[in-house]
Amino acid sequence: MKNKAEKALEQGKGILRLAPTWVPRSFCVPGRRIKLHPDDYYVLGGVRGGIDERWLSSTTPAKNGPLTGENEGLSAVVYSEGGKEEQILLKDVIEELGGQIIGDRLWNEYKSWPMYSKFFDNMGPLPHHIHHNDEHAAKIGQLGKPEAYYFPPQLNNHGGDFPYTFFGIAPGTTKEQIKECLQNFTKGDNKITMFSQAFPLIPGTGWDVPPGMLHAPGSLCTYEPQKASDVFAMYQSLVNEAIIPEELLWNGTPKEEIGNYDQLMEVIDWDLNTNPNLLETRFMAPIPVKDEAEMAKEGYSEKWVCYRSEAFSAKELTVFPGQTVTIKDTAAYGLIMMQGHGKMGVWNVETPAMIRYGQLTNDEFFVTEKAAQEGVVITNHSSTDPIVMLKHFGPNNPDLKLS
Repeated sequence: MKNKAEKALEQGKGILRLAPTWVPRSFCVPGRRIKLHPDDYYVLGGVRGGIDERWLSSTTPAKNGPLTGENEGLSAVVYSEGGKEEQILLKDVIEELGGQIIGDRLWNEYKSWPMYSKFFDNMGPLPHHIHHNDEHAAKIGQLGKPEAYYFPPQLNNHGGDFPYTFFGIAPGTTKEQIKECLQNFTKGDNKITMFSQAFPLIPGTGWDVPPGMLHAPGSLCTYEPQKASDVFAMYQSLVNEAIIPEELLWNGTPKEEIGNYDQLMEVIDWDLNTNPNLLETRFMAPIPVKDEAEMAKEGYSEKWVCYRSEAFSAKELTVFPGQTVTIKDTAAYGLIMMQGHGKMGVWNVETPAMIRYGQLTNDEFFVTEKAAQEGVVITNHSSTDPIVMLKHFGPNNPDLKLS
């Protein structure tokens, strides 16, 4: 295994090429904006549901019940062996090479890649749900899950059925009212969003969602960096005229606590949810990483798009047409191409318009810490089209220093 990992690292000169990782959700209807071929959204069978997620730089297995496929949710590194393209799990590469991939800072503390990102692409809204914090997730052997949203303009040619997201609990709501909603989960519509606030979703902006915060994601296609966890519980029983199974209400609850509504209430961070200034504290407009005029002279623009969480961060990098730039970062990161084509290090990079299930691409990569610090050389081969990529980083990014 170590020989394979070292070969992949050497072939990419510190930049690993990744294969697309598709994940279905039985409770979702695909929005069909993540470039999967129209015939392939239900390629895993109707019982698995439609594919409406692509996981990025993931060493985190998907938690999709007893029908979950082998290695579902795990990213694979593509390398050449004997003239053929072979694959090895990114998880295994990092376990074998540790700090050579993610840097000693993260390896020494986490012994793993502690985040991943995804494209979430649903035609309608998701139910009002919650992600547990570390304390509550530990009760079922998982980690807590902060996450964030960014809405890439390139993947949002339409807004879906409901481009609004409910966040939190409306000030003035009592805990008894929310508990009553949970107790009414099996009675049809438990009306929990009556006690929340919806915000319109704007392409090119994002939101921060800490653990313990109720939220019902809207129907924009979403880039979603998050901590390496898949823990959640659904607190809304009816959405878009679809009934949510009661088992998802108790998802993330220890077996001995199933039926205890007080346990569900404990998962809610009440102060966080009832904060009247959600727009001020959780909304994220892009922030340039440095002076925009200075970057423009060098042929690029780079902005922080996810920056409120210590568990991860994300940037949007744009390389202008015909330009060659060298981009340095202090930390390792995964990346996904959103637009354009050209060269990055030893790799050709391109943005496919459509992908078959199982097809390999040149649009997703993982940049090791050493390569990031030495500088990644990117050339835009187009005279008209910018290269745009999204870059997702692990915890406590040393470069993230916002006033």
